[in-house]
Amino acid sequence: MIRTQALSRRYGPLLAVDALSFEILPGTVLGFLGPNGAGKSTTMKMLAGFIRPSAGQAIVGGHDVTREPLTVKRLIGYLPEGAPGYGEMTVAGFLGFVADLRGLRGPRRRQRLAEVMDRLSLGSVATQTLETLSKGFRRRVGLAQAILHDPAILILDEPTDGLDPNQKHEVRALIREMAADKTIIISTHILEEVDALCNRVMIIGHGRLLADDEPRQLEARSRYHNAVSLRLRDPAQLAAAATALAALPGVDAVERDHQRLTALPDQGAEILPAISELARTAGWPLAELHLESGRLDEVFRRITTGGVA
Repeated sequence: MIRTQALSRRYGPLLAVDALSFEILPGTVLGFLGPNGAGKSTTMKMLAGFIRPSAGQAIVGGHDVTREPLTVKRLIGYLPEGAPGYGEMTVAGFLGFVADLRGLRGPRRRQRLAEVMDRLSLGSVATQTLETLSKGFRRRVGLAQAILHDPAILILDEPTDGLDPNQKHEVRALIREMAADKTIIISTHILEEVDALCNRVMIIGHGRLLADDEPRQLEARSRYHNAVSLRLRDPAQLAAAATALAALPGVDAVERDHQRLTALPDQGAEILPAISELARTAGWPLAELHLESGRLDEVFRRITTGGVA
């Protein structure tokens, strides 16, 4: 659905995106990650036809973004950073305006407007102007305009920014529903969102591709992959438990955080059986014991700060 070749964007002396090459297959929900200033938003704007590349090529749905911009825009629903809109318009008026721009007519127009207003719970603010809305409602209006024409490709820049926990849950549920028949790119700083929604992750830094893998494979690069975390009901036993854990074969280190201990394995070691047996024989009053798959935030930090992951 999307292919780039040496895609670059320069702002004067600043090279914001540096020869990015990648492919995104149909059905992919891509988590597009990177620190502030990494080039994420610039890349998404080029894919959406919002700005022109300085060099390289982007092909969306078989069409060159630079040569066939209108065709590409028909295929894409784009939620830009900040969800800009016309502040003096009402929510209903703005979405109607977008429907007209998208070429929706007659029963189809009415159907899509009703479905989107309902799905994003915008009925209560339909007659309010955009400038009077809370940040969360403005974000939901921005998402509504992106999906109104039922596009094959969605490019979403921080889709849950400004939403409360309930609204985030609703938007994530909507994205999961749409993932069945759409290609979706999500730029986000919320790593739990990547874990909940994405089947592929790309990490960029300084405009360059640093990592490209499935979320579980990235987690497996974490030093916490196959680590064992346990929490004791009796804090007085923590020090002795930490010493006993550190002495087990296969345990590389033990970290302590309040009433929680995390035993980190030597590379490739499976330490859960030994820790479970130690806890049983020592009679530790366990409140929790679990095996970790890895921590994406730790992998992200190492990759984007020049470490090896």
